[in-house]
Amino acid sequence: MLDTCKLKSACNLPFVYNKKINTAGTSNADVPLADPGMYQLDIILRRGQSLAARDRGGTSDPYVKFKIGGKEVFRSKIIHKNLNPVWEEKACILVEHLREPLYIKVFDYDFGLQDDFMGSAFLDLTQLELNRPTDVTLTLKDPHYPDHYLGIILLSVILTPKEGEHRDVTCSRPALPVLGFCKAEFQSTCYQNAQFQTQSLRLSDVHRKSQLWRGIVSITLIEGRDLKAMDSNGLSDPYVKFRLGHQKYKSKIMPKTLNPQWREQFDFHLYEERGGIIDITAWDKDAGKRDDFIGRCQVDLSALSREQTHKLELQLEEGEGHLVLLVTLTASATVSISDLSVNSLEDQKEREEILRRYSPLRIFHNLKDVGFLQVKVIRAEGLMVADVTGKSDPFCVVELNNDRLLTHTVYKNLNPEWNKIFTFNIKDIHSVLEVTVYDEDRDRSADFLGKVAIPLLSIQNGEQKAYVLKNKQLTGPTKGVIYLEIDVIFNAVKASLRTLIPKEQKYIEEENRLSKQLLLRNFIRMKRCVMVLVNAAYYVNSCFDWDSPPRSLAAFVVVEDMLEDEEEEDDKDDKDSEKKGFINKIYAIQEVCISVQNILDEVASFGERIKNTFNWTVPFLSWLAIVALCVFTVILYFIPLRYIVLVWGINKFTKKLRSPYAIDNNELLDFLSRVPSDVQVVQYQELKPDPSHSPCKRKKNNLG
Repeated sequence: MLDTCKLKSACNLPFVYNKKINTAGTSNADVPLADPGMYQLDIILRRGQSLAARDRGGTSDPYVKFKIGGKEVFRSKIIHKNLNPVWEEKACILVEHLREPLYIKVFDYDFGLQDDFMGSAFLDLTQLELNRPTDVTLTLKDPHYPDHYLGIILLSVILTPKEGEHRDVTCSRPALPVLGFCKAEFQSTCYQNAQFQTQSLRLSDVHRKSQLWRGIVSITLIEGRDLKAMDSNGLSDPYVKFRLGHQKYKSKIMPKTLNPQWREQFDFHLYEERGGIIDITAWDKDAGKRDDFIGRCQVDLSALSREQTHKLELQLEEGEGHLVLLVTLTASATVSISDLSVNSLEDQKEREEILRRYSPLRIFHNLKDVGFLQVKVIRAEGLMVADVTGKSDPFCVVELNNDRLLTHTVYKNLNPEWNKIFTFNIKDIHSVLEVTVYDEDRDRSADFLGKVAIPLLSIQNGEQKAYVLKNKQLTGPTKGVIYLEIDVIFNAVKASLRTLIPKEQKYIEEENRLSKQLLLRNFIRMKRCVMVLVNAAYYVNSCFDWDSPPRSLAAFVVVEDMLEDEEEEDDKDDKDSEKKGFINKIYAIQEVCISVQNILDEVASFGERIKNTFNWTVPFLSWLAIVALCVFTVILYFIPLRYIVLVWGINKFTKKLRSPYAIDNNELLDFLSRVPSDVQVVQYQELKPDPSHSPCKRKKNNLG
């Protein structure tokens, strides 16, 4: 029966591979599919030939994914604008079952958009010879258009059995006698079970280690110099995209300049001991059409020493100009995944060490290390059905800013038990812990099942709570609850000082899209804030009434200058609009609407944050504001204001001289960025389980 299934599945695999088969060699065709032994598959991704064009310019930005059993096990780097890419990348994959083929997918990378599919192929591992290098040529196919030629991928593979992985396992006999079971059969079955359990544990360890980072790469994008002009006015609107493995970051856009000053800082996680390569591309933003490529460069992290800041001036290839970066490699923070039996806070010595690390006496020791977070993901109940079988395959994602860890998948279960402990280092006590439950799907993106967002300052230590899962927008409940137990230990002084520096940006958030409901909501929020500023409107109105002639005259001159500039820009826009097509105008209007939507959100959020500071929405921040005002009052009592202004001015004017690459910030705005807006207050609000609420109704509401 097993042989029949194997032949049937092998016949349906849409791939072509060319290799020389030595019949005298050891082939996996002779190995039974039920053999639980582990194998190591070493792959060299050589190159692609005649790949499909997916971009407007007749090229593609291809990269390759390897999957086994629906799990992504490798992703290559991106080769920009090339239909015959050369990768020469190595991958080492542990294989548990040879009956699972290696699934190769090729995509065209599009930043901010869904990547385009360029073809796929299968490699039947049972046809490979053991311990023998094999060159493989795979023909890419599209299942929906099997007649289309999409090019080929060339690989070199070698399959090696992992011998000795399970020979040290001892088999313990059961206490009760097994009737009708001979000794040989019992030993054989027990041996195979021990093999399987050991392999499962080893694979679990491999997957666990694969998502734990071993270091942190801190990158500061300083500036660009002499970039290539891409617009008709002789300038560009440059921005930069970074990619390290699966991690991505996009800088802000600097309009109309060839020498942009970004001053942006962000962190990547380092998963490989030897480092890795950061792909950097510079682009020119164009409204209504595809952005122009300015140039690219790379940073080889293996060539940089650790615990030291490196200033890099990188020449852009395939273009003009330089990028200036600061790169620092540091050791990994305390992140871990373990079972419930391994609890660091329950160990008295470890708990005392953690408390000592964040005691008030260690204020100036590593200001970035504010605290320690431990999350116990215990179980979930009553999850939404996502599969046609009436079940789901749930797994859990735990996120703290840009730190992201995953549980294992519990298959075909609506009440899964994970029983895992996650630990994180806290860099900002005002961060929000996000726990999301997904349904795993083979060869498709995971289905969303529910999510909760928990501010760290609202956590009660050591209390196991049932959190009602919410929808993606965190505005209403969905089906199911998740049981968590969370502990937070932090240094209050460090947390207060970190409040006055820029907030870490979450660089994996989706880009904003135009939404009628969101635009209306932001307009209403803006209206409420404007009503608070009625006195300012009266002040502006008095300028038109000439209550104060000097003030009205100054306002008239400013408005006149603005109108003249606007008329000149309008003339230029009229000339350019003749060259634009109708589609480009639609895109431009859409981008303007998105900008208006975002501006309304920012202004409304600013007013709401000021209100929530006085409303004691976050007591920690309100107390911090009171303490700061008291300290400032005492200082004013002993020191005249003019001396304070003099010291402040000297500090501001000499900041660039003392620290040329310092990131500009405003302490007051940084403080307000930690105060939640009214929308965030609703998102963070904890819902109580409602047993009378119908699951069917909740599902219909979510779909609607």
